Amino acid sequence: MLIFIKLVLAHLIGDFILQPTRWVLHKQSNKIKSKFLYLHVLLHFALYMLFLWDLSLWKIALIVAIAHFVIDVLKLYSNNSFKNKSIPFFIDQILHILVVYSCAFYTDLYTHTLSLFENLDWYLVTAIVFVTYPAAIIMGMILEGMSNQIETDHKSLPNAGKYIGIIERLFVLIFIVIGRWEVIGLLIAAKSVFRFNDLKERNNRKLTEYILIGTLVSFGLAILAGLLYIS
Repeated sequence: MLIFIKLVLAHLIGDFILQPTRWVLHKQSNKIKSKFLYLHVLLHFALYMLFLWDLSLWKIALIVAIAHFVIDVLKLYSNNSFKNKSIPFFIDQILHILVVYSCAFYTDLYTHTLSLFENLDWYLVTAIVFVTYPAAIIMGMILEGMSNQIETDHKSLPNAGKYIGIIERLFVLIFIVIGRWEVIGLLIAAKSVFRFNDLKERNNRKLTEYILIGTLVSFGLAILAGLLYIS
């Protein structure tokens, strides 16, 4: 499981945190001719090697990186076949995780105990990384069809909603880890109070439902990560 967690962590960082939007757009436009496709795969290979921290495991890193390339290419060429863009996204991520799990499953992880961060809680680090940008992107995919139906005339800070969501999920994860579930209820109540006046003035049912669904999904992802960690 340790190798699997390290590879998943490397994948989350490489696919969500260290991949700029311009890389994604360039890959979508140029597909297999995109230079950023190869740079993206090379970055993944480097991250796999960094987190595994064992040169004898280079074959695992190489296999996962090549599989990542193949899966990404298939996604680029099949993306237009789906009306709902969240479907190829989730299929792509599931395939990546399956490849990582398969490689980790067939590796004798007990013979590779030396690690640069052997005392680091990899499970907690992975949970923390997941509730930040990966969870934000997953939420965006889930709520994409609903956001197009919301009409708002108010101005907000750039990416404010995304960062608020990241912070609240980090708080939820921390409270679960330290066993203070009651504080999560207070956090939900506090957020509801801040939103109440805005929703009351606008009297927009769709906006209210959209915010409620987004809040529940956000808290749900954080709670899921917390439960997986403490279990």
